[in-house]
Amino acid sequence: MARHLITSALPYINGIKHLGNMVGSMLPADVYSRYLRQRGHEVLYICATDEHGTPAELAAKEQGLAVDAFCAQAHDAQKAVYDGFALAFDYFGRSSSRQNVEITQHFARKLNENGFIEERAIRQVYSPADGRFLPDRYVEGTCPHCGYDKARGDQCENCTRVLDPTDLINPRSAISGSTDLEVRETKHLFLLQSKLQHEVEEWVARHEEEWPQLAASIARKWLTEGLHDRAITRDLDWGVPVPADTWPDLAAEGKVFYVWFDAPIEYIGATKEWADSAPDGETRDWKSWWYEADETVRYTEFMAKDNVPFHTVMFPATQLGVREPWKKVDYVKAFNWLTYYGGKFSTSQKRGVFTDQALDILPADYWRYFLIANAPESDDSSFTWEHFTATVNKDLADTLGNFVNRVLSFSKKRFGEEVPAGGEPGEAETRLGEEIASLLAEYETQMEALQFRKAAAALRALWSAGNSYLEEKAPWLEIKTDKDAAALTLRTAMNLIRLYAVVSEPFIPATTAAMRQAFSLADDTASWVTPEEARALTAVPAGTPFTVPPVLFAKLTDEDLEAYKERFGGEPQAA
Repeated sequence: MARHLITSALPYINGIKHLGNMVGSMLPADVYSRYLRQRGHEVLYICATDEHGTPAELAAKEQGLAVDAFCAQAHDAQKAVYDGFALAFDYFGRSSSRQNVEITQHFARKLNENGFIEERAIRQVYSPADGRFLPDRYVEGTCPHCGYDKARGDQCENCTRVLDPTDLINPRSAISGSTDLEVRETKHLFLLQSKLQHEVEEWVARHEEEWPQLAASIARKWLTEGLHDRAITRDLDWGVPVPADTWPDLAAEGKVFYVWFDAPIEYIGATKEWADSAPDGETRDWKSWWYEADETVRYTEFMAKDNVPFHTVMFPATQLGVREPWKKVDYVKAFNWLTYYGGKFSTSQKRGVFTDQALDILPADYWRYFLIANAPESDDSSFTWEHFTATVNKDLADTLGNFVNRVLSFSKKRFGEEVPAGGEPGEAETRLGEEIASLLAEYETQMEALQFRKAAAALRALWSAGNSYLEEKAPWLEIKTDKDAAALTLRTAMNLIRLYAVVSEPFIPATTAAMRQAFSLADDTASWVTPEEARALTAVPAGTPFTVPPVLFAKLTDEDLEAYKERFGGEPQAA
């Protein structure tokens, strides 16, 4: 079986993430990782918190904490939420780790040796009151385009226009609030991406036909516009230090690498963290996943569209310039936006549903299924409470949950707590087996293609097939005239429940665990269902003890809907 390296875009350390962030990277990566593991592949799913940059320093300042203490607390808080969503990372690291510092500095030295880094003088905002140069996000003021008075020096969040700190009207320091600002000359390191343009174009050309249209078009747009040399250092207290053995003057000034230089390298750094954290007696070879691994590893990245340029153009340029055989991405699964009633989720403005709030309301599987079934793949999709409650009630509560409950409850009532025997399968069971095998093949095809909405539709069709079979056979009527026929129907339906428990696990792992545990099967180690097993539906034989699990999914009422809308708002501006 293939070895699959999977990464999802690093969540920024500044605050708990919203549902759009979850569905745009980490959740689909988890679903795919779980599926591949079930199919017998060796999988390494790596993620980490992205901890450098000005927002981390500003957030720490707001909370009165040292930035390292703030990041440690925020990392643990985010990890707790992701554990709540049952994200099965093999390792969830930190970009501030010693390993990432070492590898980032190694990359910088190699790029410099190969002529792809240059020291340049630039003019930058300086605050005498703070005694320091101010990176772009440390300068705030009024946007010259829309008049928003809290625009940052890199971008106005209100109108989204890209800015330079010197564009702002009435600029002020985000640290002290001082308006006594100057423009002075300082030196920074620039990555000479312009010299790597041709190599990046050739690399993208070899991969873009396989990538989704969204990822390929964004990469091609950036290449068409041309790669520009980019400053990769900042004047910050927190970050990967510029190594003094290579740039002593800049190191003495306290320069650190720009977050977008070191953050993608953290995929490698976190893998080394994973290896270094191996328990006693276990050896983990991190380099086999990243170094000279082109022929042995399939690397898939998951991210929202705003991260695509950095992962399809900028980081590959860095890897190419190092002139070492580091593994580059094979497949980029890019997502559009999940909106909240058509408006943007916003971490800074607390607009929309955030992941910790979601778990306060309902268990993770409700959210996991809804988000993947409505993943913004081909275009943006909108979260509304009306759509969420309708999906939960129709797909989860009625189609799957009600099927499981009524089959097991009715069988227990009429036949006791063991799977009934009944007669031999007939024409209806043969048709059902063929239908299930066909739908399972469709589900596998869509999962292999990373088409999550289509995979969810195929999974929903599998669940619906069981309901159709039950309605056709009507065991509540059969039992009045032919007890064996009713027993056969129920035994077949119980085998469907076990099949659903196995193949639905990537979407709803906690629920499928409860479904699988309902049957006291000895040595039930199956990780998937073969076409032959799907046709036969005999994995749960007659005489197997079973229990009726609690209600798998509670139906959401009109009162629930109104309560959610009152708490979060039914329109983005009211959230």
